[in-house]
Amino acid sequence: MKKKSVISLVLAIAVGLLSGCGNGGSSNSTGSGSSKDKSVTVKIGAAAVPHAEILNHIKPTLAKEGIDLQVVVLDDEDQLNPALQENQIDANYFQHLPYLESVAKEKGYDFAVAGKVHVEPIGFYSDKIKSKSELKNGAKIAIPNNPSNEYRALELLQEQGLIKLKSGIANYSATPSDIVENSKNLQFVEVDAAQLPRVLPDVDGSIINTNLVLEAKLDPNKALFREDSKSPYANLIVVRKGDENKKEIKAIVKALNSDDVRNFIKKKYGVAVVPAF
Repeated sequence: MKKKSVISLVLAIAVGLLSGCGNGGSSNSTGSGSSKDKSVTVKIGAAAVPHAEILNHIKPTLAKEGIDLQVVVLDDEDQLNPALQENQIDANYFQHLPYLESVAKEKGYDFAVAGKVHVEPIGFYSDKIKSKSELKNGAKIAIPNNPSNEYRALELLQEQGLIKLKSGIANYSATPSDIVENSKNLQFVEVDAAQLPRVLPDVDGSIINTNLVLEAKLDPNKALFREDSKSPYANLIVVRKGDENKKEIKAIVKALNSDDVRNFIKKKYGVAVVPAF
């Protein structure tokens, strides 16, 4: 009896092992296949326009490479960096380097730039005048109130010869208090960037980021003046430090920096969005 019991036990273990192997094979055949064939999901938080539209354009290309790109648009873009910090998304695409550096220093973010995609030339818009020469003494100009974009707006006015900033500004941070020459005595209204299109009727002019111009359905061709293509404010794919080396992140940046995306941007946005690659 003892010998028979040992033989029965060995047979039971063998059957169990074979059964386990059978279940494993069944799972592979009914699931996603081998690990090589499994898709990888990547969530990227983005501004609605043009960022999310550009990302959605490359989704079919990435799907062929086994990357399920999920585009997350938040009503408040200021939450895209906290969402990345808290692992709610894998990357974000909405900001330029001066803005990233300013908030990273303030908030302690440990992020890295995976790639750059496009520039949205910030421009001066007005419902009241047709050229900068029509700006009257004491004209009210609305500018963004976040540090990097405020400097960017003031720098644009300086390039146009309307004001002069003090020398030595090296951290992309300036306010109207840093203006040392203002021959037209321009008055500045500091406004949340998202509200700039809305205050346009109440001021003589407003310096607005192009993504907000597009979202507000304003005509970007009506800017009286704007940054040129040499602007350092390229919009970036930003990830947590270390993730820039991930295969799927590199594949996304490669797709974004393709001739296909270059042509898509030029055709869809014209002067409003300029490829930065």
